[in-house]
Amino acid sequence: MSNPIVPPFTDPEQAIRKVQMAEDLWNTRDPERVALAYTEDTEWRNRTEFLTGRQAVVEFLTRKWNRELDYKLKKELWGFRGNRMAVKFQYEWHDSEGQWFRSYGNELWEFAPSGLMQRREASINDLPIAESERTL
Repeated sequence: MSNPIVPPFTDPEQAIRKVQMAEDLWNTRDPERVALAYTEDTEWRNRTEFLTGRQAVVEFLTRKWNRELDYKLKKELWGFRGNRMAVKFQYEWHDSEGQWFRSYGNELWEFAPSGLMQRREASINDLPIAESERTL
């Protein structure tokens, strides 16, 4: 990205663009590409899993998207200040047996001066849904 959005975040429209960029990137379902948005030493908590480093993110996302099929994500900015953002999200996916789920969650993001995410904390809950209940 030739003109990255970097902290401190002060403009709501800029913060919303940063969240939209993350949504678009995650919807590629490309672990290697997604991991480039994070610092080399990024720290994550995703549900009950704790990760450190880009390679751990690649391995995690590979497992995730091999299990969460036809994944589609929607993110929304909740708030921002300085080098931090809070985001709420939902995504839909199905398992290998065809059961659909809608997963709801909140993320806390902390960014390095470069604009890469250095810390991500995610709390997520899954709701089984019928395919006819999909909205994304």
